[in-house]
Amino acid sequence: MSARIATVSRDTNETQIKVSVNLDGEGRLSCQTGVPFLDHMLDQVARHGMIDLDINATGDLHIDDHHTVEDLGITLGQAFFEAIGDKRGIYRYGHAYVPLDEALSRVVIDFSGRPGLFMNVEFTRDTIGSLDTQLFWEFFQGFVSHARVTLHIDNIKGFNAHHQAETIFKAFGRALRMAVMEDPRMAGQMPSTKGSL
Repeated sequence: MSARIATVSRDTNETQIKVSVNLDGEGRLSCQTGVPFLDHMLDQVARHGMIDLDINATGDLHIDDHHTVEDLGITLGQAFFEAIGDKRGIYRYGHAYVPLDEALSRVVIDFSGRPGLFMNVEFTRDTIGSLDTQLFWEFFQGFVSHARVTLHIDNIKGFNAHHQAETIFKAFGRALRMAVMEDPRMAGQMPSTKGSL
């Protein structure tokens, strides 16, 4: 399988974002978004997904974090879509349960070519640090729409909002890792009876 790397830039009147991704990386993150808690969550994705991410984002944070968080999800999704290629030989599906103290989350992903986000999370606080917890949905919606994946996210339990979010992002990284791995038994075949994804 050839190198699965991609770099995507997205410039709008609200944000300027550049994302580089290496799906076969070592779990390294270089990240500056101006949204500290989001940086912390992206570190979980890189580390637990064994994906190298290089992210630079400048946005209209003087208004709020919304445009930066949403557009980062979009740009990250575009980079994944480009890096994954035609999906031959990958596992395609990934899932993970991740606990952190009292919190437990499950994430399931399918590189199906069909965007869909199904997120069942009731955060116990409206903000974590300065980040509005509603923006996690915006991030994942941007990602699934542009990576063209189906993504199910369930926070099964938890009363600490930081723990809820961290289990979600760790599980997201682990599910990504599983889904994009090369399947030696698939040997370059398309993981679909349709013949394409």
